[in-house]
Amino acid sequence: MRTPAYRHFIPFVSITSAALLLTACGSGSGGQDGTDASGVAARSVKVPTTDVVSAEKKDEAAARLLPAGTTRLTVAVSIGGTPPGTTYLADGTTLTGQDVDFTKAVARVLGVELKLEQASFEAILPALDSGKYDVGASNFGVTDERRRTIDFVTYINDGQGFATREDSKLSKITELTQLCGLNVATAAGTTFEATLEENKHVCADAGKKAYQVQTYGETSAIWSSLQQGRSDVVMSTINGLRYAVAHQQGLRFLNEFHRLDVGFAFKKGTALAPAFRAAVNKLLADGTYDKILKKWDTTGSAIDKSRISPPELKN
Repeated sequence: MRTPAYRHFIPFVSITSAALLLTACGSGSGGQDGTDASGVAARSVKVPTTDVVSAEKKDEAAARLLPAGTTRLTVAVSIGGTPPGTTYLADGTTLTGQDVDFTKAVARVLGVELKLEQASFEAILPALDSGKYDVGASNFGVTDERRRTIDFVTYINDGQGFATREDSKLSKITELTQLCGLNVATAAGTTFEATLEENKHVCADAGKKAYQVQTYGETSAIWSSLQQGRSDVVMSTINGLRYAVAHQQGLRFLNEFHRLDVGFAFKKGTALAPAFRAAVNKLLADGTYDKILKKWDTTGSAIDKSRISPPELKN
């Protein structure tokens, strides 16, 4: 089950050095026999806990770009269950993950406090417009569709990929017609779901049986569906898939499908974007950026500079 939502007030809290052990198929769902709630065997995985953020200092030039009077920001994050996505440390309350590290580092550069609030992934972007949150930080891919209503400040490059069971006959997925007749598991409210739904016609166009899109609200449910044979392939983030395959038995990464810039998300027309861009560029310049990527083993997602709402990558 997803841990109930609650709020975190963080005035530059650093990550602890204690090791976190969590099940590879989700957090908080372990059974007495070492399996998760779906009966899938779990492996203990150590989550990196190196503090790469607390040494960061306020940058006055970047801070001056904030709207006058800005001292605290409410940031919405979605709990993914496994790194490099947002998850919990061993205390069950402290959040960690690549997005959390970047958010904390930017806050230190800007000299503001954070109020982190847990929210479901699909609920974050709509809530930005209402003013419920100032920022969304949950590996949001920058797409042209989203740019119509959301502003972004980029900080990594990730994207879409595929993984399957080790015994699957599937190979590299270069065209969605290769999925025809299969069950594809993915997360609800994501670019993956949108890509799959928008292109379902390719199977009918090719005279083939359509693929079925199975959406889930939790990462653990996605992997359970694959490992138990209810789905044939998973479409998710490149970094998330690589991590899962490295730490779960019986899985195989297929390939990258489509690269996307990833950014902090804001209400359209936000005045926060220039300050966040300056802060990310400061992290790039002083080496903290590289330290965060090395900590989460995502150096392949590095960017050379932060941009505000760039066009969707068309690779």
